[in-house]
Amino acid sequence: MSVVYSAMDGGGRAVEYRDRKRWAWSLSVVYPLLPFLGIAAHAATGRQLALALPLLISYGLMPLLDALIGEDRNNPPEAVVPQLEADRYYRWLTWATVPLHFVALIGCAWWAGTQPLSWWAVLLLGYIAGTDSGLGINTGHELGHKHTRTEQWLARLVLAVPAYGHFTVEHGRGHHRHVSTPEDHASARMGESIYRFMLREIPGGIRRAWQLEAERLESIGQSRWSVQNTMLQSYAVTLLLQLGLLAAFGWVMLPFLAMHNVVAWWQLTSANYVEHYGLLRQRLGNGRYEAPQPHHSWNTNHLVTNLALFHLQRHSDHHAHPSRRYQSLRHFEDLPQLPSGYFGMFLVAYVPWLWFRVMDARLLALPTVRGDLDRVNVDPKRRAALARRYARPATANAPG
Repeated sequence: MSVVYSAMDGGGRAVEYRDRKRWAWSLSVVYPLLPFLGIAAHAATGRQLALALPLLISYGLMPLLDALIGEDRNNPPEAVVPQLEADRYYRWLTWATVPLHFVALIGCAWWAGTQPLSWWAVLLLGYIAGTDSGLGINTGHELGHKHTRTEQWLARLVLAVPAYGHFTVEHGRGHHRHVSTPEDHASARMGESIYRFMLREIPGGIRRAWQLEAERLESIGQSRWSVQNTMLQSYAVTLLLQLGLLAAFGWVMLPFLAMHNVVAWWQLTSANYVEHYGLLRQRLGNGRYEAPQPHHSWNTNHLVTNLALFHLQRHSDHHAHPSRRYQSLRHFEDLPQLPSGYFGMFLVAYVPWLWFRVMDARLLALPTVRGDLDRVNVDPKRRAALARRYARPATANAPG
């Protein structure tokens, strides 16, 4: 059953809008259950390698569908956005996704703990569970930007699955403030591989989150170890969950959960890496950076992966308007555009020479850059080499 939103625009004209993706957004809800396809394939065939089916779907089928189906540049009219955001159906989808992340992790742990798997199959299943829990960070991202008490608590709960309870603090109060500047460890620099980025991004996020939360608690007269510490609330759920799995399924959970946690964190690192690579906000005359604009994030409108990720890939509008709900995020013309959805771009990022070959020229060709490295967030260790490689030819003097 479709829903039609009606309103009057600024010119007094009647506007109607029907979200043709309304029911397709449920892909974001069921996608966390993908590991069960691998478990079913293993149960049916007896082949442990069949557990890898979710990886084949995510990193093979999804990029292929993005390429075949292409982009969706449709935007809801601004006049109906208040109605669209007030439609509780969309937030119910994000709420329903939270318990499914718990179900997926517990289901994978149960299979690892009750089946006679080889050591490599246990690690493989931990890897698959980790990629799935990385999606939980995406769910927590959507919920954590909302200002209702319910959604803030749901964000803490779902972030307990990947053991990333500091994310909402770090992302909302840290990354969004410093995005696309050299000061932001969650914004990748031109010439920086994802592996070097990881060494800066993960510890930097933890340190900044603790500092920000300690400052907030101090301002209200509380200790950083107070029960009001939102990160500790999420970490407590993580502790109960993972100790419970250890008690239920034994010591095999140690390598399984270690792999799960590392890969879940790696999923966020992968997203952060592709979202702002090389983009730079300019300093103003007062020494501050300009406000984040849509062109300070890489965007992609590929339909299928956006439906699986609650529109995360319309990242440009998200950073310009962080509290806007996923169903209302907009496409803008002339934005930095990734050539594929996130699943495809992750694979490219994992091969640094290929990433640089694909993205560096695209970055320098942006209308906000035009080949000027001073308008790029460049890795200081690579600046000299990049300046030599991409040096612009000198303009010849006109004859007198």
